[in-house]
Amino acid sequence: MAKVVWSNGIDYVSGALNKVKDGQHDHEKMLLGTHRRAATTSDHCNRIYLREKPVRTTPPSADELYARVRFSAVASMVRTRSRDLSKITQDQQAFLAQRYNPGGKKTMKAWYWKVCGDEYDAQHPRG
Repeated sequence: MAKVVWSNGIDYVSGALNKVKDGQHDHEKMLLGTHRRAATTSDHCNRIYLREKPVRTTPPSADELYARVRFSAVASMVRTRSRDLSKITQDQQAFLAQRYNPGGKKTMKAWYWKVCGDEYDAQHPRG
């Protein structure tokens, strides 16, 4: 989110300044302003960056297509499982049991992603 501070003129602009169309950001062209107070001879450092929409020059690889399909499937599984009232108590207990172990997931959402990802990988082995 962009931050603009006004006075007699514009003191500084910080963040991405882009158009919003129908509630969605338009990422085709972007103006990015940065501001920081530096502990150097000048205490005001401003930079403006202009960015055009990146254009992909290569088709997606098989690995990328697989990752996209896996991500959407696991996201759907996470959403369904986290709303399943018959599993919430067992899931919370399993999450708390592993939380402070080495390699344990620290948030419930991360735990859901691990469990559902492992389940997806078991059902869809990659050869």
